[in-house]
Amino acid sequence: MKRKQLLPLILVFCLFFLWAISSNLLPTMIRQLMKTCELNAFEASFTETAYWLAYFICPIPIAMFMKRYSYKSGIVFGLLLAALGGLLFFPAAIIKEYWAYLCIFFIIAAGMCFLETAANPYVAALGDDSSAPRRLNLAQSFNGLGAFVAAMFLSKLVLSGNTYTRETLPAGFEGGWEGYIQMETDAMKLPYLILAAILIIIAVAFIFVKLPKIKEEEEGKADDSKLIDFSVLKKSHLRWGVIAQFFYNGGQTAVNSLFLVYCCNYAGLSESTATTFFGLYMLAFLLGRWIGTALMIKFKPQNMLAVYAVVNVILCGVIMGFGGMVGLYAMLGVSFFMSIMYPTQFSLALTGLGDQTKSGSAFLVMAIVGNACLPQLTAYIMHHNPQIYQIAYIIPLICFIFCAYYGVKGHKVK
Repeated sequence: MKRKQLLPLILVFCLFFLWAISSNLLPTMIRQLMKTCELNAFEASFTETAYWLAYFICPIPIAMFMKRYSYKSGIVFGLLLAALGGLLFFPAAIIKEYWAYLCIFFIIAAGMCFLETAANPYVAALGDDSSAPRRLNLAQSFNGLGAFVAAMFLSKLVLSGNTYTRETLPAGFEGGWEGYIQMETDAMKLPYLILAAILIIIAVAFIFVKLPKIKEEEEGKADDSKLIDFSVLKKSHLRWGVIAQFFYNGGQTAVNSLFLVYCCNYAGLSESTATTFFGLYMLAFLLGRWIGTALMIKFKPQNMLAVYAVVNVILCGVIMGFGGMVGLYAMLGVSFFMSIMYPTQFSLALTGLGDQTKSGSAFLVMAIVGNACLPQLTAYIMHHNPQIYQIAYIIPLICFIFCAYYGVKGHKVK
């Protein structure tokens, strides 16, 4: 690693931290919106749909934007767009309508999509190809750190521990039902104000720091008349990578987004205890990233991917078989073994793409649309089968089977 690449790489690592904060606040917001907008778990799960739908709509225009301009331009624009979304929580707290929050989450996600479309291939390309999976897993460790901070600390700023209904609200509660809803609504603003401020600061830093151009940009290989290259999908390892990413993201988010609902509604935990478990859940994810990155010095990334995915298939079977607290502890294991899957699949899928890297990255980021449908299917099954709620985890089980296949065979470059 050249010294001139160190500061830019640190700034890019910050992006992984920031979009993890944003996406991992969603489970907390689902739980909170169930209270403030009086929704059930299935209805509130469309918060995920609004957020992740941006990842399906935006990557191709973003890839075209960055191919016309640069990775740096895409990063700065994305940071400012996401910051705007965070600031919109203030007027949304006045409106107090579910649709307003859905629009805000879409805007924030569109900004984060700029960051993710740029940062993943940038880190993968900024160095030797042979070390790209390890380098991307190291970068994604900061994603795990952001997830831990969002789950363990920011969630506690939002969730008050009060879960009143109109019937159970204490008679002497100040302001009555409207006062309670306003208090819970206002609690959602602070984390997003903090996030918006940090996003703006990082955007300013990127404006003044010179990012080294990667090989693709230095040699000017990109053909500006062809801003998005669909022919890259003819490469089987990328095509299977997109499929694996679709299922991985859907499976991960199905477990993540329903974690607090599972804890409070099915494992019988209070919100305070549930957020602590959520923090431990994300800590397991963070430790998995660090340990996995270290293990990749000795073991091939594709082999680790296959083993980790098979372990998660088994753990999802445990959740389905037992539910309750046994299922909850199994989820901590699922979090640990999910940790390396996304960056490993991403870097394996980009292998050897050359000047098609930005297009390949766009399709891989689009695969995150799995988050916009598979968690909702999981929530639907859980909501409509309250006596055997744990059967819903058949969805992430199937998802991890696809990840195992990619580690065993799908990743091979033909």
